Amino acid sequence: MSNLPTRKAEDWRYADLAALEKLWPLPDAESITVAAGDSFACAIINKGGVTRLSLTLEAGARAAVHVLNSADAYARIEIEATLHEGADFTLGGVQLAGGAQTAEIVATVRHMEPNANSRQILRSVAAGTATASVLGKVYVAKGADGTDGQQSMRAMLLDRSATANARPELEIHADDVKCAHGCAIGELDANGLFYMAARGIEPARAKALMLQAFVAEAFDGAEDEDHLHAAAQAALEALL
Repeated sequence: MSNLPTRKAEDWRYADLAALEKLWPLPDAESITVAAGDSFACAIINKGGVTRLSLTLEAGARAAVHVLNSADAYARIEIEATLHEGADFTLGGVQLAGGAQTAEIVATVRHMEPNANSRQILRSVAAGTATASVLGKVYVAKGADGTDGQQSMRAMLLDRSATANARPELEIHADDVKCAHGCAIGELDANGLFYMAARGIEPARAKALMLQAFVAEAFDGAEDEDHLHAAAQAALEALL
């Protein structure tokens, strides 16, 4: 297929191209415009394939999107958000991958006008030989002064054979902005596991509790938060 992307394209660098070929061509992204001063919230659970969402937030609009990405093989979520003056956008995402799965979240937030705020809080857990990747970008256009764009990406590896990739990116063309990103990849705290074992908590239960705490922040304030937490807990237990 001539239009199938290659890993030379940054947004597809970590994709499972063999799995992607079975899904190609991809459907167009669902497009949603949040009118000036209005609010929008949604929760997305992707159990396989590619989910794509494109948001436009007009002046003073607010939007919050929370996603859980988990599948038996290949799962990818693409989110694009374009922010106009005074808009506010939150993306909270969790992806859980085990076995030989590949999971990806690709997010692009464009600040086109002044005084808009955005937050990306993305958490990944990978086990077995799985690959979990997060690619997040904040673009600030010329003249979009007063922008506040924040990215937080963290990943937890349950096995040394698993892989986590994280690429936070800031592209800033304005002077008076506050933008920051943080990225960390690690393993479960051995001291924490020992402490819980000493109090009679079974190892699998201790790991599950620690992982639930690790991903919880990404779902704070989500639409249908309880359902997201329950689905994440079930997927985490399947990894252990």
